[in-house]
Amino acid sequence: MSSIRLRLLKWLVGPILVFNLGAAALTYLLAWTPAQLAFDDGLRAAAGALAARVRAEGLGLLGDGSTLEDGAGEASWAALHDASGRLIAGSAALPALPTLRGPGLRDADLHGEPVRIASAALEWQGAPATVSIARTVRARQQVRSAIVRSLVLLEGVFSLALVGLAWFSVGNGLAPLARLRARLDARGSADLAPLDDSGMPRELAPVVGAFNALLGRIEAGALAQDEFRANVAHQLRTPLAGLKLQLEWLAARHAADPDSARSLTLMLQANERLIRQTNQLLSLERAEPNRFARSRLLPLDLSELVAESIQHFVEQAAARDIDLGFELEPAPLQGERFMLRDLVDNLVDNALRYTPAGGRVTVACGASSEGGSFLRVEDNGPGIPASLRSQVFERFVRLDQQSTGSGLGLAIVRDIANLHGAELSLDEPEEGSGAVFHIAFP
Repeated sequence: MSSIRLRLLKWLVGPILVFNLGAAALTYLLAWTPAQLAFDDGLRAAAGALAARVRAEGLGLLGDGSTLEDGAGEASWAALHDASGRLIAGSAALPALPTLRGPGLRDADLHGEPVRIASAALEWQGAPATVSIARTVRARQQVRSAIVRSLVLLEGVFSLALVGLAWFSVGNGLAPLARLRARLDARGSADLAPLDDSGMPRELAPVVGAFNALLGRIEAGALAQDEFRANVAHQLRTPLAGLKLQLEWLAARHAADPDSARSLTLMLQANERLIRQTNQLLSLERAEPNRFARSRLLPLDLSELVAESIQHFVEQAAARDIDLGFELEPAPLQGERFMLRDLVDNLVDNALRYTPAGGRVTVACGASSEGGSFLRVEDNGPGIPASLRSQVFERFVRLDQQSTGSGLGLAIVRDIANLHGAELSLDEPEEGSGAVFHIAFP
């Protein structure tokens, strides 16, 4: 996967380093060339002064040809040659230079060390001659090394500063993309509201516009699906209720015929399952996040909602010989009444379905010590393995394929709890087997 940041840095840092290298080379030439000329001018001046003094004072100035040391640590040699290059006086190791009208310069090696030689013409005893002076290049090398060290340090600092500036500039330029990504990451899966493009850079405006158009199409499709599901569920409720009445009437009429009674009983059971699934689809449609508004949350008491559903659950538990108990205390909260009724119905119905005959189910609610309220439904059924507990809240998941149900009940519980900002957990009882569903409301 390509990176815009890396592409920008490649096209910025590369030219910066190349230009910096060229600037370093130019700076080196501008610094070293004048220094070299200054050294050469000094050596020429020394050769001219030596020629004038030899004419005036004689050959004694040239010495015996030994090495002369100055205060700067430089070694030097001097010699006088006639027009044919024969040594007249001074150092024999110093080569003769051609006689020039002005001071001449050349490089050579003396005693294994590089030197710079300057010469000047003069007349000695009526004949043309050349006086030469050779000096080591130690000071030149020291100056060159100092220039190189300074340039390396300066160019290194400048290069790092420019690379850091380029990195900061690229990061600052890409900051709107990072902010856009953060805004998208912070959204819930059901949030299809268009992105706010105010303050968005001009380059990102088309992207945001296209994304908003996509969100609009997705929202339209989701609303169409929700409306279709709600319409189907609503349209099915009335004929299913009528069918149930007809089946019950037929079952009463044909109670004496075992075969007819058995078929009608099976048809009634299928009709009951279909009615329950239709009601669950309606509950699922009401629990959709894009249809939920926080303004619908009103103050209510959860214990009153549970008390309203007791009779239906008591009859269902008695039919299966299950001990259904209630521990209800005032549990005030902010909630939507119909959704919380669906939540309680699905939790208790799920516990009764998976609890065997002769088992026990306990429903409790009240105020929690943290300041909120809680709802707890506990049973002593077979329980749910820890590795599978996260799956039971998914839609159409049934761990026991032999039990009836569509696998939507606990998914509805999860969605309603999320809409109310509640925390849903599934554990096992402290003693024995079974399952404990606990919902903590803020």
